[in-house]
Amino acid sequence: MKTELILVGKTADKHFEAGIRDYTERIGRYMPFGITTIPDAKNTKSMSQEQQKEREGEQILRLLQPSDTVVLLDEHGKELRSIELAAWLQKKQQVARRLVFVIGGPYGFSPAVYARANEQLSLSKLTFSHQMVRLVFTEQLYRACTIIKGEPYHHE
Repeated sequence: MKTELILVGKTADKHFEAGIRDYTERIGRYMPFGITTIPDAKNTKSMSQEQQKEREGEQILRLLQPSDTVVLLDEHGKELRSIELAAWLQKKQQVARRLVFVIGGPYGFSPAVYARANEQLSLSKLTFSHQMVRLVFTEQLYRACTIIKGEPYHHE
């Protein structure tokens, strides 16, 4: 199963970028994994939040294939413990051809993206910057891979 992470806007902090790159390489040892970055929208000062979400949504939807299983990382999504995420991922590996996670822009997702999504997951009840979410998510995906393989990275 191919797994993809779609991000809106580039990762600005070099420390986060280095951590994300490290976990991306680690995940690649367990499954095909890639990150696609949608460039930040231009002229956002003249746009409403809804217009910005619509523009980002159009770009996200263009990257999706009809057969994709799409999971939004969203504050209103289901929260899972790391062990539960690993079990969830293992089930998805058996049924999904391509699993696509999406981290939206600062205002969330357009209604069209919510409508296209198969599921929503939340990383925490806490609020994190979009930069931080990228690092936390890639670490958790790597952790899930090690749990599935029974490796000693995760301690329960």
